[in-house]
Amino acid sequence: MSRIGVLGGMGPSATVDFMEKIIQLTPATRDQEHLPVIVANLPHVPDRSSAILGTGPDPLGALLAGIDVLNDIGVGVIAIPCNSSHHWYAQMVEHSRAPVIHIAQSCVAAIATTPGERPVRVAVLATRGALASGFYQQALRERGIDFLVPDATNGQDHVDACIRAVKGGDVQAGAAAFELALEALSATGATVVIMGCTELPIAAKAANAAGHGTLMLIDSSLELARATVAFALDKGWNKPTWVS
Repeated sequence: MSRIGVLGGMGPSATVDFMEKIIQLTPATRDQEHLPVIVANLPHVPDRSSAILGTGPDPLGALLAGIDVLNDIGVGVIAIPCNSSHHWYAQMVEHSRAPVIHIAQSCVAAIATTPGERPVRVAVLATRGALASGFYQQALRERGIDFLVPDATNGQDHVDACIRAVKGGDVQAGAAAFELALEALSATGATVVIMGCTELPIAAKAANAAGHGTLMLIDSSLELARATVAFALDKGWNKPTWVS
């Protein structure tokens, strides 16, 4: 059970980005000190956002089948670097023998709310389906954090374009759309931006996010990777079984 399971392919580039972060976050000086990871890269899972919005097929069966693949291999924890899939988090947890880390909970836990500091107002950038699902909003409400979600006038169209471009392999177009989304948020009073789709951090790397330096960007893929690595290190999975 000393292996991380990744239910990926949603999308493939986001899965590779997540894996890179797992490696970078692991305190290793040689191959044998890295964490063992089993990746199920399953890009044929039906579109999660479309399903939530009622315009596409239900992906739950495919998600549970992916959970089965990882459970049958014997992983000890599962991470899913796809935000919208967490609409079905309860069903996946009930189905899985291994615990499943929640991406939104990991993100919200990273938001500092120290009394006396600048008030925190969080903008959640995500697919329309993830926003309609409301799991980010619920996680923020539970911690008493003020938030907003974009609409057509303050950036959602740009968020959609960014995600679509990155999934299509055009990172530069995604970066340009991401910059426009941040610009649209400038008048909303947001102080923190959750990149609540795992394609957004890929675009952010290529964007001029420094031009919006007053905004703190939270990378959902990075926070999920941090939570996953912390879980695995606590279990000692970075220690080869043949080392006494």
